[in-house]
Amino acid sequence: MGLFKRNPFGHILFLKKWLIRIAGTLTHRRYRGFNELKIEGSEILKNLPDKNVLFVSNHQTYFADVVAMFHVFNASLSGRGDSIKNVGYLWNPKLNLYYVAAKETMKSGLLPKILAYAGSVSIERTWRANGEDVNRQVKMSDISSIGIALKDGWVITFPQGTTRPWKPIRKGTAHIIKRYKPVVVPIVIDGFRRSFDRKGLRIKKKGILQSMEIKEPLDIDYENESVNDIIEKIEYAIEQHPSFLKVIPQAELEAMEKLNEKRKWEY
Repeated sequence: MGLFKRNPFGHILFLKKWLIRIAGTLTHRRYRGFNELKIEGSEILKNLPDKNVLFVSNHQTYFADVVAMFHVFNASLSGRGDSIKNVGYLWNPKLNLYYVAAKETMKSGLLPKILAYAGSVSIERTWRANGEDVNRQVKMSDISSIGIALKDGWVITFPQGTTRPWKPIRKGTAHIIKRYKPVVVPIVIDGFRRSFDRKGLRIKKKGILQSMEIKEPLDIDYENESVNDIIEKIEYAIEQHPSFLKVIPQAELEAMEKLNEKRKWEY
């Protein structure tokens, strides 16, 4: 690799590699030490193409979720099965790995800016800004940026656009799928909301079992399936379809609602 070789977004790959190494080393014990991360399905990652793969996941914190995925993805590609044991897998990380994040979030401090350089595709939210509800047009440049990232490698997105559970899938995700026709891989996570604060930077509680299940790619007819069809498939795949609410005990639902009202977690 040339010392100053850049990715399509102008980031120097040598610098990005060292940022991932350092950040990964500093965060490793958050998933294997203070808390434990149970991983399922990581073998699926090794059979995916190197480019045009879109990961869709439910969302529980701003940063802890995606950092955990960086660990799991790189560990799996280095030959570890459902494990992030031995952080040496970060020595040669996957550099064409990106994640979609709100632009205002990635500019909110030094650490978010560093994390943005490590792989963020920053977009402007059309439904929320500065803690208030808004209604604005999707920027085509944001859609194009996600397309550029898919053309270069793998992209992680949280299609609900919020850390609050059971919120609807944003239609923009389905439009991106129909337009760029990526391999769509669902991921279901749990335990991160209990482990970390809402930003996912501070450990809130130790001894929590976190989980990450990587599922088989979705079978999508890009030409004939509607946006609503694709949205419904994603809702079921990441276990955020309203029907899943029926199997959750009422007491747990009430506790979740109280937490949502108290914290007002919005991404």
